[in-house]
Amino acid sequence: MGRLSLARSGERRAAANWRRAELLVPCCYLVVAVVLTAQIWANPAVRVPAAGSRVESDIYLNIWFMRYAAEAVAHGHLPALITTAVNSPSGINMMWNTSLLLPGVLLTPVTLLAGPTVSLAVLQTAGFAGSAAALYLVLRRWGASIAAALLGGAIYGFSPALMIAAEDHYHLQFAVLPPLIVDAVLRLATGRARPLLTGAWLGLLVAAQLFIAEELLVDTAIVSGLALIVLVASRPSAAAGKLASAAAGAGVAFVVAVVICGHALWVQFHGPLAESGSPWPVTRYGTHPADFVTAPSAVLFHGRYGQFLRMTRQQPTETFAYLGWPLLATVAAAILTCWRDLRVRVAGVIFVVLEWVGLGSNGVTISGWRVPDLLLPGHWFEHVHALSQVLPNRFPIVADGAAAAVLGFALDRLLSVGMPQMAWRRPIIALAGALVLLPIIPRPVPAGDVVPPPAGWKASLTALRLRPGASVLVLPISPLLADRALAMEWQAMSNVPVSLVGGYCIVRAPNGHAVVCDGRQVLDPAEHTTLTRIDWLATGRLSQAGPSRTAMAGAIAAWRPAAVVAAATSDSHLGRYLIGFFGPPAVRRGAMLGWRVPAGLLHVPPQVRIQAEDGRRPVNPRG
Repeated sequence: MGRLSLARSGERRAAANWRRAELLVPCCYLVVAVVLTAQIWANPAVRVPAAGSRVESDIYLNIWFMRYAAEAVAHGHLPALITTAVNSPSGINMMWNTSLLLPGVLLTPVTLLAGPTVSLAVLQTAGFAGSAAALYLVLRRWGASIAAALLGGAIYGFSPALMIAAEDHYHLQFAVLPPLIVDAVLRLATGRARPLLTGAWLGLLVAAQLFIAEELLVDTAIVSGLALIVLVASRPSAAAGKLASAAAGAGVAFVVAVVICGHALWVQFHGPLAESGSPWPVTRYGTHPADFVTAPSAVLFHGRYGQFLRMTRQQPTETFAYLGWPLLATVAAAILTCWRDLRVRVAGVIFVVLEWVGLGSNGVTISGWRVPDLLLPGHWFEHVHALSQVLPNRFPIVADGAAAAVLGFALDRLLSVGMPQMAWRRPIIALAGALVLLPIIPRPVPAGDVVPPPAGWKASLTALRLRPGASVLVLPISPLLADRALAMEWQAMSNVPVSLVGGYCIVRAPNGHAVVCDGRQVLDPAEHTTLTRIDWLATGRLSQAGPSRTAMAGAIAAWRPAAVVAAATSDSHLGRYLIGFFGPPAVRRGAMLGWRVPAGLLHVPPQVRIQAEDGRRPVNPRG
């Protein structure tokens, strides 16, 4: 009896130790995440990720969206899906922009107390640790040991793809939910879960991902579809037996997701600013074959990555495929040797297919041989409406999760062969694993300071005594994408309650296609000429004149701002031009000038048609 009691006591102690180990793993991930974001946490009030030596406009865009969501919640309502707070007076459709609606709402207390950049620092840290922990939990659920799941979670959560995404794309770097969505789908398909409860959970996950990053949701749906295909093809009779319960769970998931997201999706696709297509040339966003083995600057050991990008004409924040020769070879060997393990088979097929799809739709050359476009899935995706807007080079983000699962399950099988009789193999396996993972050791996320508002920015807007939400034209608006988001960042960081004319966002062109605002596709000649020539004045291009009074008047009538503020002094070229047009400024604060716009400037008779200086045909400035 005593021996039985001692045995049970030992089992309880062992179980407690296992539980402590399980709790320790997410804590370890969090520590690593904090270390990787340490440069940002050094001063999160002004420090944000930087791609190379500069902070990209996408970061400023996300700063604005975090402030927008927080202010909406602070006023007792959820963020509006159609808003004129930016790109006034036309507005934007939030569902067509990377607006981070769910994170923005959940992090409202942080934004209101500490500012939007602190909220983004929290989001990024949670993205690293949460992504790793999510895959860890999924691998454990499907039978992986703690060590194997720990390795798999780390490979996914701190993968080169997520490290690159961390420099510019918060919505892609927060890859916490995709593993959980795929897990719920597979548990329904295999009958390992209660259909109603798991279906409701799946619906919640899908709805949450929709309000974080729709693009990642589409990628995850493809992963789930591939997993189901492999599962059914491998065990058709077992899958048929679970069809009824799986269908019930899928139905519940659909209902829950539609109840939560139905209105938002209707606004996106049928609302007043519904769009179609992508503002980016999707066919140019494909993985270069050399990306798989050329170490990016996001990993600790990298070479002349900038030179590689210039040779391949790629952007530094859009190359997600790197894993390195050692890891790629290990994944391939694991798939081949463990093919009979259904878990490895499913994850392996997903990895191979997604990397293949990531090559894009054209222009792929391997060792001098051009791959026919017909052999590339991206070529066929162009004709599928739901997939034609997805950037193929981003599929490796979720493909890395599949590779991590392959390695985790394969490690368990390797350790189980001949153990414990051949325990001497463990150090050898550990050393080999370290060598394989060495090329993907992450480098801390580089950081830079946000551009501070000009001296007198907030004071000048306050002195103008505008009503809350009044539309303000901030000059100059650079035609360069890199500078278009500055006014949005200044407004968000200073929390001045105004709306902005123009900005950096995705809008609807007259033909219904999605384009970047402040471009020729959405501006009439007067507006485009005005922005371009104002920029010439601001940058000191003295050989170029400012816009004519007629063009300027037509642009002001189209934008209908309540006020104009300029980052300029009275004796600057831009300042003298604006004083000549608007008269003496109502406000002079620091490096800012400000005017309230007279009502007479906001109305141009319909019969008046403005001829732009660039020779394009005249159009109605209000049209």
